[in-house]
Amino acid sequence: MSFTENDIIQIESNDLTLAKVKSQIEIFETGIPFTNISDAATLNNGIMPLNDSSIEEYVSIFETKKDDKSLLKFVPASGAATRMFKFLFKFVSEYNPDEQSLNSYINKSNLKELSLFMVGLEKLPFYNQILELLESNGIDYENLSNPEKVWHFAKAMLDENQLNFGNQPKGLLPFHNYKNNHIATAFEEHLYESALYASSNGIAKLHFTISEIYENKFTKEFKNIQNQVEEHTGVAFDISFSYQQQSTDTIAVTLENKPFRESNGSLLFRPSGHGALLKNLNALEADIIFVKNIDNVVVYKYKEDVAKYKKVLAGILIELQTKAFEYLYQLDSKQDIEGTLIAVEQFLTNHLSIKISDEYKKYTDHYKIDYLQEKLNRPIRVCGMVKNEGEPGGGPFWVKDHKSNQSLQIVESAQINLEDPQQADILKNATHFNPVDLVCGVKNYKGEKFDLENYVDHNAAFITEKTKNGKDLKALELPGLWNGSMANWNTIFVEVPIITFNPVKTVNDLLKSPHQIKG
Repeated sequence: MSFTENDIIQIESNDLTLAKVKSQIEIFETGIPFTNISDAATLNNGIMPLNDSSIEEYVSIFETKKDDKSLLKFVPASGAATRMFKFLFKFVSEYNPDEQSLNSYINKSNLKELSLFMVGLEKLPFYNQILELLESNGIDYENLSNPEKVWHFAKAMLDENQLNFGNQPKGLLPFHNYKNNHIATAFEEHLYESALYASSNGIAKLHFTISEIYENKFTKEFKNIQNQVEEHTGVAFDISFSYQQQSTDTIAVTLENKPFRESNGSLLFRPSGHGALLKNLNALEADIIFVKNIDNVVVYKYKEDVAKYKKVLAGILIELQTKAFEYLYQLDSKQDIEGTLIAVEQFLTNHLSIKISDEYKKYTDHYKIDYLQEKLNRPIRVCGMVKNEGEPGGGPFWVKDHKSNQSLQIVESAQINLEDPQQADILKNATHFNPVDLVCGVKNYKGEKFDLENYVDHNAAFITEKTKNGKDLKALELPGLWNGSMANWNTIFVEVPIITFNPVKTVNDLLKSPHQIKG
């Protein structure tokens, strides 16, 4: 693979090295092995069930210990809202009322989402804002036909010279319309929610990963709402931002695995997915880090329910981490080794869902200690899992590596060989879904921060096909933040209710009950 002098200058200006780019091209050439799932994680088989008593117990553990801990909420928020409005972009560009009726267009285009959008228009949080905009543009909305109303409404939402919602960060879009006509963004809702569980000693720290071009907008939004939110919650907010680092971009290739070149001959580098955010997470300092996506919020009346389960997950983390730290100190002391080994083996098996290698039984005590220390002394994540309701995305599975070791992992369907009947069957029998609801412990028993880069499964990357300027290309995504990037963490899956999972993937999701003040 030969690169020109200009290529090398471009590579280095992207904070990459030639060796790294060549290794990425090698991945395209060799391909990425499928993940070998050995079983679906289900209740009492990798997923921990909760009951009223355990919920109360774990909430109490968290409430008792939280002021002795530094807490942080980490929110991936770099995405633009384009995909939220995909069907509306299609509608605005294609529909002509002079050529066909709206019903005919919907049926012909198979845009069932448009029917729901039409019915729910008045419930959208920005309904009045758009009507005012249309009026200021001289459009007599009330006297338009229904097809014209929908078209003008959608046009005002998306037009670059009007609200331009499709090119805004999702976190700053109007999400919820409260009774006093206050419109709340997802960014604001995260602040209110964090005050309920991610605050200690009267301070809530939040870190948002955003696109650099939007930082001024986020900062302005925070200044606009800070006094109101702090007065309402009694909590002070410490907000920070970071960007996806350029050094995490990956080279794009043609379908023949040659470097993809722009029309001017330069190489094409692309953002490498949310796995790139591991660098951002790794740079943060806190005892407990809550991870939640920007669009997964609810209106205020549901926040206590959501917060309760965040406290449960954090209580479980504190309990397990405390016990793990005790055992690590005991292993260090090498006192009562026989009793300690048995206790740690049981703890790993029964509480951390770690399957101990068959080879372990043959080890001397010295190597058993090393083995158990290595298993215990890792970052830990407690992940909420909801019952599968047909949502696309990853789920909890038992995964077998090339050495036949089994561990709990969050696996995307794209990582599974669906042409293998056995693998497809395991996927079909999965009962739970990953809502991206994580509570993370990233410090070891001596209070030192783990280097999270050491716990990545680099084989869990993704190759996807895209287009640029009408040309096909292949893109490489780094192991997902909660997939391969956390593959070698200690993982606990816990069943949580569906109320904890309310993402806004399309604009119609804003019509669902958890995003509506009424109903």
